Amino acid sequence: MFGYVRYDMPNLFIKDFSLYKAMYCGLCKSIGASCGQMARMGLSYDMTFLSALLHNMTGTDVKIERQNCFEHAIRKRPIACVDGLTEELGAFNTLLVYHKLSDDERDGEKKRGRRLWFGRGYRRAKKRYPALTALVEEFMREQERAERAEETSPDRAADPTARMMRDVSRHFLGEKASESSDELFYALGKWVYLIDALDDYDKDKKKGGFNPFVRTYGSADKKTLMKEHGDDVGFLFDTLFYSLREGLSGVKFFFNRDLTDNVLLRGIPLETMRVMNGDAPVKMSVRI
Repeated sequence: MFGYVRYDMPNLFIKDFSLYKAMYCGLCKSIGASCGQMARMGLSYDMTFLSALLHNMTGTDVKIERQNCFEHAIRKRPIACVDGLTEELGAFNTLLVYHKLSDDERDGEKKRGRRLWFGRGYRRAKKRYPALTALVEEFMREQERAERAEETSPDRAADPTARMMRDVSRHFLGEKASESSDELFYALGKWVYLIDALDDYDKDKKKGGFNPFVRTYGSADKKTLMKEHGDDVGFLFDTLFYSLREGLSGVKFFFNRDLTDNVLLRGIPLETMRVMNGDAPVKMSVRI
C-alpha cells in the first residue's frame, strides 16, 4: 500500500479522528515491537486504516491509554496499545515497504540506501511471520512477472496485488472471512495498484518504466490521457467503487463503522478524483 488510502476530513467525526490518531501512534509502536525501531520510518496512513478495518471486522477491541513515545517524550497522548494484530500488521507494513523500494530500485530509481534501512526489519518480519511473508512474496513475484510480460490491460496488471490483499485479509480474518470480505479487499488492492500507476503516469512515461495505463493508451502525458481517455479510466475506477460498496454491505462489523465508511465511501473516491485531475496531495496530519 502506497499512501493513497485517506480519510475525508470535512466529514470525519471528531471521535473518529481521535481514534485514528491513537491507532496511528499505536501502529507505529507495533512496528517497533515486531520489526525494530528503524522500520517505524515506513509507517503509512494506509496501514492505519487497515488496522482500524481489521480490528472492527475481527472484533478485536482497541485499548487506548495515555502514553509517551520518542516523538512525544514529555507530553503523553492517547495511543492504542500494542496487540497481536497490530504487531503482525506492522510486519506487513515493513514487508510492503521493503518490496516497494526493491521494485523502485529495479526500475532504476536510487532507493538502495532506503531499502537497506528496512533490511533488518524485513528479516525480523520474515522470521517472526513466515506464513505472512510467504504469502506476500508469492504475489510480489506474480506482480513482477506480470509487469515483465508488459501486460497491457490495467485490470489484469493489477490482479496480483488485488489477490494478495484478498488472501492477506483471509489470513487475518480466519473464519470471519467471507465472499463479501473477499470482494472488499480484492477491490481495495486493485484500487491501490491502479491509483499508484495513474499517479506515476508522467514519471513512468518519461523513464520508460512499466505502467499499464501507458502501455494501454500511450498518451503523451496524464493530462492528455484524461482528455482523450478519461471516460474509460473513470469507468474502471467506478467499477471498483461499486465492488467496494458491495463488499462493504455484506461485511459484519463488531464496532462503530463511521471511520472505515468515511475512508472507503468518501476518502477513496476523493483521492481518485485528485489523482485524475492532477491536483497536489491534501496534507494529512495526526498531530495534536
